[in-house]
Amino acid sequence: METITAGELELAWAIEPTACVAVPNGVRVTAAGGSDIFISPMGVVSKTDAARALAPVPAGDWQLKARVKVGFKDSWDAGALFIWINESHWAKLNFERSTDGVPTVFSVVTRGTSDDAVGWAIASEWLWLRISFVSGAFVFHVCSDGLSWQLVRQFTLEGEGPVLAGIEVQSPAGDGCDVTFEHLTFTRTALEKL
Repeated sequence: METITAGELELAWAIEPTACVAVPNGVRVTAAGGSDIFISPMGVVSKTDAARALAPVPAGDWQLKARVKVGFKDSWDAGALFIWINESHWAKLNFERSTDGVPTVFSVVTRGTSDDAVGWAIASEWLWLRISFVSGAFVFHVCSDGLSWQLVRQFTLEGEGPVLAGIEVQSPAGDGCDVTFEHLTFTRTALEKL
């Protein structure tokens, strides 16, 4: 399986994807069909088999970002930046296909059950995703050009275990999808503004 680095972070596969290959400036990861990580607040679905590569993060403020492209085929196909503390405390910032077929910003924060929030439609095939850790809280941003970031969500996430960060791919309703992560970077820099 292809090694994935983000600055000083060496990501390790907690759950392996169908494939992971090097591409210019990054990796292309293939999500398995039927894979997801989601704990329904209505008790209908609980899945934790989405492929994800993670690494422990150092203390202090930091930022993780990547430019993401998803080969959308089915509803909820997605590529994401991901935070993991334990099986009931995690969060993801997704570039995801909505049920009406439109590429969309989604975010999920899980504290026992998942709080799934739908953002807005994205017209371009690439989307920058960024997770920042600022003074004990997480902040999700996205942008199309790598410069003009839009706030998606801010929240705290507590639970027993170290904080891990990395990437995730999923295809809950489909038979798999390819996700390309370019310019995956981790920096120990503080977020300048929300």
